[in-house]
Amino acid sequence: MKAPQTLLEATRLFSDAETAHAYMRDLRWPDGVIGCPVCGDTAHYYLATQRRWKCKSCSKQFSVKVGTIFEDSPLGLDKWLIAVWLITNAKNGISSYEIHRALGVTQKTAWFMLHRIRLAMQNGSMILSGDVEADESYIGGKARNMHKGKRGKVGTGGSTGKVAVMGMLERGGKVVTQVINAPTRQTIKDHIMGTVDQTSTLYTDGHSGYDGMSFYHQHHTIDHAVEYVRGQCPPSSVSTRPRPSHFSQNRHGTEHAVPAPLHCGHCTSSSRSFGLIFICFLARINAPSIYIFD
Repeated sequence: MKAPQTLLEATRLFSDAETAHAYMRDLRWPDGVIGCPVCGDTAHYYLATQRRWKCKSCSKQFSVKVGTIFEDSPLGLDKWLIAVWLITNAKNGISSYEIHRALGVTQKTAWFMLHRIRLAMQNGSMILSGDVEADESYIGGKARNMHKGKRGKVGTGGSTGKVAVMGMLERGGKVVTQVINAPTRQTIKDHIMGTVDQTSTLYTDGHSGYDGMSFYHQHHTIDHAVEYVRGQCPPSSVSTRPRPSHFSQNRHGTEHAVPAPLHCGHCTSSSRSFGLIFICFLARINAPSIYIFD
């Protein structure tokens, strides 16, 4: 089946539970060979009234949801797939209250769905290549807007009390955002080495945390105290390109507050995944080895 391009198409396609089930089945097993997730055997019975399969070898029952973020949820795929479409196509992010109103579920259920989908966006490895720009930012409230008691605990000035987020952008391609404990040299090195191909050209600002990266990549830096552009070495455009700015729009216009440190990684992941093609995202969450919930 063709992936829906508009909300109207998604609603028409997934409003029927049987159609939604068939869509996920064809996406998960495109060759038509349905294997048992327990023993791997392809011999099974189909229980039509339950939309489940029963393995002939181990007698275990399984559904198209097993091993995905949809597993153990009483909600039907008709609601889940619409929620996935809404979240992956929301430019400025989407709140649990919006999902609650759109799908007719409780706000608590919408919160649960939102965070499972954001987790699927966050998981998985991504290697950047070619010309890659890296920069870091700090997410947190302004001290002057805090209550006097909290301001004294958090402190004032600079990055005190804020969450460090590192962004890496492949020119003309992908964006990776990661929450880091602190922008130290070792932490930054570990994140870059795990995300950027060693044959890539790395562009950064003059932050001391990037010192020594020339041993691993072709590394160009620019000191903003002196200049902002020099040849192919641009300013810190990672913080000014669309996806990070979408996170800011999400933070101010959708969440209406700075996310708690616990949820910062989920919120940055949903901003990173803006524009992700619906069908590709569903293909990612159909990875039983990654998304298994007890």
